[in-house]
Amino acid sequence: MSKADKLGVSASFARAQPVGVSSRRAAIAEATGAPTSGVVPPSEVPIEALAHNPFNLREDLTELEELAQSLVSRGQLQPLAVATRMAFMEAHPGQTDGLGRAPYVVIDGNRRLAAAQLAGLKTMHIHVNDALSASAADILESALIANVHRVDVAPMDQARALQELVDVHGSQAQVAKRLGKTAAWVSQRLTLLNLTPSLQEKVDTGELKVEPARRIGRLPQEHQEAAADETLNTVTPPRQRAHPAPTVNGVNAVNAPPAPPAPPTRRITIATDTPETIADALTAHLTPDDLKAVTELLLLRL
Repeated sequence: MSKADKLGVSASFARAQPVGVSSRRAAIAEATGAPTSGVVPPSEVPIEALAHNPFNLREDLTELEELAQSLVSRGQLQPLAVATRMAFMEAHPGQTDGLGRAPYVVIDGNRRLAAAQLAGLKTMHIHVNDALSASAADILESALIANVHRVDVAPMDQARALQELVDVHGSQAQVAKRLGKTAAWVSQRLTLLNLTPSLQEKVDTGELKVEPARRIGRLPQEHQEAAADETLNTVTPPRQRAHPAPTVNGVNAVNAPPAPPAPPTRRITIATDTPETIADALTAHLTPDDLKAVTELLLLRL
């Protein structure tokens, strides 16, 4: 049985759950005095009534100033997707740190909430959907799907969230299907989790770019630091401006500056001679076009 089955994840995480009041919810209602049904949820609440989602993907909420200015000048264009505190407590006992006394937990829209708090807004529009808080998997999945196309999700945060989804659903293929992506897309991003902790930190800070980091992540960890050092120390030569062609009288040819020296030849050191290690080293150091050219040349020699 997969972890998703144990958590009771539905075929669609946003599908409404059957109407009814569980014994846990009844107990929470008795303790808090909150009604269990028959109350029409509001469409606008004071900002103090909203708590951030503890399962939010993004550890750092970025570029809030620009979004805060947009909320002030243009207003809130899309309501926050929230679950009631009662539904959240029922699904996640013991996960209430940071909620305070807020009656609603934001499932999708934590960045907008943070920007609204920065802008000093008094109220926000919400859409209440308790089905989103059915399980930790649902909250994680809804947050990931809402953010997967946004550029401000850090690559390592995305990779960690994808791994949690794999743990829930049992395979990369299932996660890819639920996200509407290919299995290769999921696998490529999970490669970052194979990096050593120090290299993951460099990806987080932006010192190590994502594309070379994914190639390095396919190497054994004992070879990753050397590959990363070579990548970070490789300096791309500046593009040289074309010099004018010599004229017939040779004046321009005489006064033309000397041609720039050719860039130094890059060497690739391979620690062992097994086919797998050689392939990993070439993949880590060559561009996709160069790797394709090497493959074609090797095929010609067979």
